[in-house]
Amino acid sequence: MKKGNYPVLTSCPVCKHDLHVSTLECDHCGTIINGSFTLSKFNYLDDEKLYFIEIFIKNRGNIKAVEKELNISYPTVKKMLDEAVEGLGYAVDEALETGEEERKEVKKTSRKDVLDKLSKKEISFEEAMKLLKK
Repeated sequence: MKKGNYPVLTSCPVCKHDLHVSTLECDHCGTIINGSFTLSKFNYLDDEKLYFIEIFIKNRGNIKAVEKELNISYPTVKKMLDEAVEGLGYAVDEALETGEEERKEVKKTSRKDVLDKLSKKEISFEEAMKLLKK
């Protein structure tokens, strides 16, 4: 019987818990290695998310190019990107909100404002340095 090229199963079909790889085999020489091997976060993504990530990387993160290649809208690209990020175990909203708040704060705060706040002891020296570096 010919061996197939099937993707690695990542969850147990019986209890749905994560599976681990315990055997590796060389197709060329037949060497077999037994042990406990880990899988990448990417192994746990479904085919649709993997395909999206492939297209996104191929287009170097250019959302317009991804829109065109997949024939989907900007909001759909953003939604799929968020789903891929979450699938990899990262919180989308938290990271975006933090970055957005920092950008707004930098725009609002001028060098003079920072120095004024520091002189009035409204902010610490460390906070002032942080704001001035931004």
